[in-house]
Amino acid sequence: MSEWSDKIAIITGAGTGIGAAVAEAFIEKGARIALVGRRKEKLEEVAEGCSQDQAICCPCDVSDRDSVNSMAEEVASRFGTVNVLVNNAGFNTKVRSLADVVPEDWDKTVNINLTGAFNCIRAVLPGMRELKDGLIINVSSIAGIRASVLGGVAYTASKHGMVALSLCTELEEGENGIRCCAICPGEVETPILDERPVPVGPEHRARILQPEDVAAAAVFVTTLPKRASVSELVIKPTLQGFG
Repeated sequence: MSEWSDKIAIITGAGTGIGAAVAEAFIEKGARIALVGRRKEKLEEVAEGCSQDQAICCPCDVSDRDSVNSMAEEVASRFGTVNVLVNNAGFNTKVRSLADVVPEDWDKTVNINLTGAFNCIRAVLPGMRELKDGLIINVSSIAGIRASVLGGVAYTASKHGMVALSLCTELEEGENGIRCCAICPGEVETPILDERPVPVGPEHRARILQPEDVAAAAVFVTTLPKRASVSELVIKPTLQGFG
């Protein structure tokens, strides 16, 4: 029997970056997973080589509540009740300052980063409550703990909200056996770097966190016994300050 054969997980933003790395790590452990993202072709690349009994691709916009609910119902019908949710879908724009960000970009950033996580939690919560078992990992950011001009006003606000969502979820649902962890990475080599106002060069990209580093943190949190909960986990490049 595979090490995690009892785990059924949904991973959002699973087509690239951190989400893809988490998916690959969970697949290696033997979990059954639903890969969630907007681009089906990217999800299929991650799931390549997996049987339909282990990984399914679920194209979905997490900011669309009806789409999320339909996705959760499909996963439950295929695999059973979800007991691990990794909210990783994220978005940022190139124009980031309060004075210059357009309202549509503010709305999109908050709707994906924060409301998307809320939508997914609400979709799986009844099943987790029934099981009296659940782990929710919200991939936030150091920008969710420290205000960041680099991250921008919308991204920073949404990631602060994501940390608060995590803490409130665990406060309310701990008695139901549900744990919630906000993983707060520093700089990570993912496609979101392409949206930086100032381009990031290859040397810098090589020195910062790689997606598999954050995936290792997610595996650590998932491996802990049910009596142990990590509310907040900061992981950052050695070269990046935090204080």
